[in-house]
This record gives sequence, C-alpha cells and structure tokens, in this order.
Amino acid sequence: MTEKKEKIPRQSMPEQTPEARKSNFEEVPYGYSPETAMLEASRCIQCKKPRCVAGCPVGIDIPGFIKAIEDGDFASSIRILKESNALPAVCGRVCPQEDQCEVLCVIAVKDEPVAIGRLERFAADWEMEQEKKELPEVAPPTGKRVAVVGAGPAGLTVAGDLIVKGHEVTIYEALHKPGGVLVYGIPEFRLPNQIVEYEIKNLEKLGVRIETNVVIGKTFTVEELMTEFGYDTVFLGVGAGLPWFMGIPGENLNGVYSANEYLTRSNLMSAYQFPKYDTPVKKVPKVATIGGGNVAMDSARTALRMGAESIVVYRRSRNEMPARIEEIHHAEEEGIEFHFLTNPTRILGNEEGSVTGMECIRMELGEPDDSGRRRPVPVKGSEFILDVDAVIVSVGTGANPLLTNATPGLELNKWGYVVVDEETGATSIPGVYAGGDIVRGAATVILAMGDGRKASQSMHFYMTGEEPEPVSEE
Repeated sequence: MTEKKEKIPRQSMPEQTPEARKSNFEEVPYGYSPETAMLEASRCIQCKKPRCVAGCPVGIDIPGFIKAIEDGDFASSIRILKESNALPAVCGRVCPQEDQCEVLCVIAVKDEPVAIGRLERFAADWEMEQEKKELPEVAPPTGKRVAVVGAGPAGLTVAGDLIVKGHEVTIYEALHKPGGVLVYGIPEFRLPNQIVEYEIKNLEKLGVRIETNVVIGKTFTVEELMTEFGYDTVFLGVGAGLPWFMGIPGENLNGVYSANEYLTRSNLMSAYQFPKYDTPVKKVPKVATIGGGNVAMDSARTALRMGAESIVVYRRSRNEMPARIEEIHHAEEEGIEFHFLTNPTRILGNEEGSVTGMECIRMELGEPDDSGRRRPVPVKGSEFILDVDAVIVSVGTGANPLLTNATPGLELNKWGYVVVDEETGATSIPGVYAGGDIVRGAATVILAMGDGRKASQSMHFYMTGEEPEPVSEE
C-alpha cells in the first residue's frame, strides 16, 4: 500500500500563465479539482506518529483532514481543519508549508512531500462554494468579556477560539478594514481580499464584534479597556508595522517607498484600480525593490503589475533568500530581474527631488552571521549605477511604539517588542496577553496564529480556571 502511494507524483496546481498574470491582480493558482485533490490526498501514508503535525504551529490533525479528502468526505475535512485553524483558506495560500509541515513529511525522504497546503486550500475553497455553511457550536455565555487589539491573524485566531468557548469578544482594529497584514500586506494575486472577508464574516456570524478605526493607545488605552470598559482579558496583536530604512543618502526623495506604504496603497486602498479608487501610486518606467523576503517579492510583483520594469536588489545570493521558493519562482517566471550580491549605497535624484537612479556596490559572501547565513561583504571599487525611477525598501519592520508607549508596566525587550511568557503569551500586566509580530518581530501568518492559539487557551484558563488543552501533540 505504501509503495503504491509513493509512486503517485505530487499533483501540481493549474495557474495563470506568466504572460497573462503579470498584467492583472487576479490570483495566480486556480486550485485543485476534487479529483486531483483526492489523488494527491491518496499519497499520504497515514503515519502512526505523524511528524507533519509537530511542524504545524496550530497543531492541525493533518492526516485526519487529508484522509477525509481521500475518501471524498470534504465536509469532514474542513470540519477537522477548523478544529485547530480559524483561517484555513488563508493558510492554504500563504503559509510556508515547505519549511514547517511538509518538510517533515515521511514521503519527502524518497519523493516530494504531500501537498498539505494545497489540500488545505482545496477543503476551504470547497466549503466556500457550498450554499449551506457549517459553523462551530458555541458554548453557553460565560459572562466574561475579551478585548482583542488588532484584526490580523493572531487577533482573529484568539477571537475565533474564545467566542466558541462562550466568551464575549470584541476586536479593535486601527484601520478601516479588518484583516491586518492579510489585507494591507499581501497582494490579491496571492491572497484575494474576498477570501479574508469570508473568513472574517464567519467569525462575525459566531458573534465576534469588530470595531474599526479605533487606535488603542490613542483612542483608548489598554488600561481603559480593562477598567472603564470592563474587559476581563486583553490580547495585543498589533503586528510590527514600523518600517525600517537603510539609512543611506537619498531615502527622502520622492519615489522612495517603504514596502508597507507601497503595498498598503495598492492592496488596502486599491491603487491599482485608479481612477475607480482615488489613491494612486505614481506609475513610473522602472522600479527597484530592495530585499529578499516575501514582502520584497510581493512589492516587486506588484510594481510589475502596475506597469513598471521591476527589479530586485538583494545583498546575498539566491540561496540565502528568505522568501518562499514558490514566490521567487513566480517572480522569475514573470520576468522580474534579480541583482544578487548587490547592496545600495545611495539613491540619486534630480533638481525636483525625484528618484533618477541608485548607486550600488557588489558584495561577496564571507563567514556566517547570527542568522546562520554567510555575511555579505562589500567588494571594494565595484560601485555602479542602476537607472530606476522609484525604490521600494523592504528590509524589515520594527515594533510601532504607539500602543506600547501608552501602556505603563508593559515589559518590552531592547528592540521594543512585548515580552511574554513563551508558553502562555502572558505579558507583565495581569490579564493582558500578546502574540504575533509585536512579540516575535516580522514573521509568518501561521506563527502569529500559533501565538494566538496558545494565548487564547491561557486567557480561557485565566478567566475560568479551566485547564488549557495542549496546542499540539508530537
């Protein structure tokens, strides 16, 4: 039985051609058909001690939901997924399964791993197509009230976990639309906004209240939420939205964007649909994106779709790029030009203060640094000029101090991130928990959700005294 399954090749997903997709913002992959999903699911050998589950930050019963797909029982598959994951349609699209669950798949020892992420997406998309949707059963009201600050993946997970336990949950979101990085940071060609809206509407159907345009730390403080508003617990899931720049000359020129601004204007404010939406990004002939992560790939691929010749400048080699393999592959297919082992030294401008070019220097790889990657070292005398009309800086983000500065007694580390108990998500303030990027720095959607899962169980215990269940079992 095992030999037969291992001989079935990993099933690819049909997708738009590079030529077609580089001029639109529609989702690139189309997803599996039921027949293809069942065939891919049949590759899973149903390990007695599944290592893939140990690699999932939210502890999904991966063999269970895959077996249900193999049997054609798609309703059971999505039910199993939602026992651990409040956002399966999102995770099936943007989570780095190749570094988490799939890398631990036993099949991968001799063959390609089971396509866990693609199967998760299939189950979630199947549910969306059904007229009748099955919602989790909500426990009787406990009388306890929870405030969630931030409607990103960590906050949405906490809200979904605690509403079904009978607690009253209200999310406070600073922007005019819930979803956090899912709607302002990830382009529609990777994660359509309607997918995020669907997942959020399910939470609202369960009873979660969402208040937008509320900036905690400015509109209200955390202390006011717990005293004047009477919340029993508060979860901080505000992300790490403070963009970093390189500190090189010319970063104040017109045409220099942080990746946060560029993607927010495009994704959340629909700049790519100008003049239907009056929030344009100036269209220019050539755009350079600095960085090698997923956000850099999103920025470069967005610039391409906005009509520019798009290039990526990265100070290490392709092998060191932290972006998902699939995102790099898609960018290369679409014709984006990569300048590896290249580091900007200054941005050039004209008399009007607009970008006209970028001076760079060649790099070579030296000894490994703290991240384990070989440190890039400048090659003396190798400076050259790239002719570009705009620059997107995607070199990371830091903790926005607006909320933390307004919360006395909240312990922070030297980088300004919230210090929590790693097992519970508890902060230095009793009843206040935190997770996601405001704790760990810029990371993945699923890691933020894992933080939310741990915190929600601890918050439930804090409010009721009921022992939390383990998040996952090895």
